[in-house]
Amino acid sequence: MIVTLVLIVALTAAAIGSGLVAGIFFAFSTFIMTSFARIPAEQGIAAMNSVNVTIVRSPFMLLFVPTAVLCLVIAACAFFYWRGGTSAWMLAGAALYLFASFLSTIVFNVPMNDALAKVSGNGAEATALWTSYLRDWTWWNHVRTIASLLASIAFVRALMLI
Repeated sequence: MIVTLVLIVALTAAAIGSGLVAGIFFAFSTFIMTSFARIPAEQGIAAMNSVNVTIVRSPFMLLFVPTAVLCLVIAACAFFYWRGGTSAWMLAGAALYLFASFLSTIVFNVPMNDALAKVSGNGAEATALWTSYLRDWTWWNHVRTIASLLASIAFVRALMLI
């Protein structure tokens, strides 16, 4: 009984958290990065660097990281209290969020952000980096968007089966 209550709370919070994260990533994929691409490289680089500094000190981190922790709890519960299809949905949601959203951010997007932070924003080198950054960062952001959305759907489906 207590495990079921913990699961319901964790799954609800993870569904909301991963859904909100998907929405934030969706905004970047659909109009923020496109807007940055329309302005001169120096301004785009400055804008993105400002976002990258601001986001790590924003409430976003109070959503992004705790949702990953919830996914670890959900995955552990799925293994230790196996419930057939419910556990499969729980594991799918946790894996999608942890690997394709959270870890891909650390492995792909953050290093690109760090490289961009080292560029002054002037000259051919900065323009070339900005061009590749826009393409690659946005591609990985699409992955994060879709993974976070699918994780939210998987958590909702698990809740429906409890």
